[in-house]
Amino acid sequence: MKIGVIGAGAAGMAAAYNLGKAGHQATVYEGAPFLGGQASTFDVGGGRLERGYHHLFTSDTDIVDLIHELGLGHKMAWIESTVGIFYDGKIYNFVTPTDLLRFTPLSLIDRFRLGLVTLYIRRYKDWRKLEPFVASEWIRKYAGKGVYDVVWGPLLRGKFGAHYDKVGMPWFWGKIQTRFASRGKGLKGMQRERLGYPLGSFAEVFEVLAERIKELDCEIHLSTPVKSIVVEDGRATGLEVQDAGGNSVIHSYDAVLATTPSYVFPRLVPSLPQDYVDKLQRVDYLAAVLVILELKEPLTDIYWLNIADRSIPFVGLIEQTNFVDPSMYGGKHILYISNYLDETSPLFNMKDSDLLEEYIPHLKKINPRFDRSWIEQWHYHKVAAAQPIIGTNYSEQLPDHRTPIKSLYLANTTQVYPEDRGTNYSVRMGKHVADLMMQDFV
Repeated sequence: MKIGVIGAGAAGMAAAYNLGKAGHQATVYEGAPFLGGQASTFDVGGGRLERGYHHLFTSDTDIVDLIHELGLGHKMAWIESTVGIFYDGKIYNFVTPTDLLRFTPLSLIDRFRLGLVTLYIRRYKDWRKLEPFVASEWIRKYAGKGVYDVVWGPLLRGKFGAHYDKVGMPWFWGKIQTRFASRGKGLKGMQRERLGYPLGSFAEVFEVLAERIKELDCEIHLSTPVKSIVVEDGRATGLEVQDAGGNSVIHSYDAVLATTPSYVFPRLVPSLPQDYVDKLQRVDYLAAVLVILELKEPLTDIYWLNIADRSIPFVGLIEQTNFVDPSMYGGKHILYISNYLDETSPLFNMKDSDLLEEYIPHLKKINPRFDRSWIEQWHYHKVAAAQPIIGTNYSEQLPDHRTPIKSLYLANTTQVYPEDRGTNYSVRMGKHVADLMMQDFV
């Protein structure tokens, strides 16, 4: 079988690899000049840094197994994470039960409620029963107004903006499950979270994966955008791609896999039935907008700092060099300033240098010692369709990987439900869709 794959992110690459291992010929087309999609990197201080912060949880077995299969298992580091929350002008550690007891912005009763509700969600397994509930309403009802107003409400608003009250409860359930899985079970569950990172960066993982794909008689073409999916008699038969000279070329395939965002897919296939298009269009996306600073000094001693103060115009600070050693980046201290924005947000449309100026005064709220002179260099990345907004009862609306057009498949982050987006889930999905394609071919 000859398969055309659109997208060289985790899902597309995993699908191509598994198809190649089974003896099929996959050809991957990527419009960008790099591999890895949202896990792609750029050079900083002699090292490579992800455009969007990335780490792995201990439950991320699909990508960890792949890393070992590629011979990079010795590069995997498992590191105790530090997590905090910034509220009312102060940073609070937010990792262990002791940290929770010391979180004085909540009353003692609310601290116990927060701990008990979190433990309940952690042990709750039937996520389908949570589907009818909006996360914000469920949290207010069961954790209480105090917990919602101080902790989870600001984080939901920061993460999803004006869409915060549309997010289904399974999203919140999945976040709790994932984070606690990295703390172990039983008494180990009281310990600090351990997160994984490939010390050669995620770029090395994708580069070695690309080499293996090519060794399997498959191809990868970067800087080669797909203009359309060719459909004949209700069947996908090929791809129209743009070559290096800007010319359109049609390549024939037995099957096609697209890993594009849902709103892009119908543009490539105008003949999709309207009911399938309607399912795709029910999901909105937010872009990840990231300002990355190379600092002379660390801003904090915390890796992942949630911002629960909505007067601050960003949702999180991820200090990479509080997770891995600064020597990986030439001794620089690396800080991601993270935001999730839709296209109507003034911050989304702000010039990158103006956005940095908007953020700088707020960094002094986090650390009063911070001075602009600490910034040696800075970078700006905007990742479209980074965060899908999944509402209630989504399993009834979930688009099938097998599209209504024969031999045409879709795999994107709206289809990893009930999990949220993540490199691990994309790898797992790529493997799964490759299996579907091979089953259908037989």
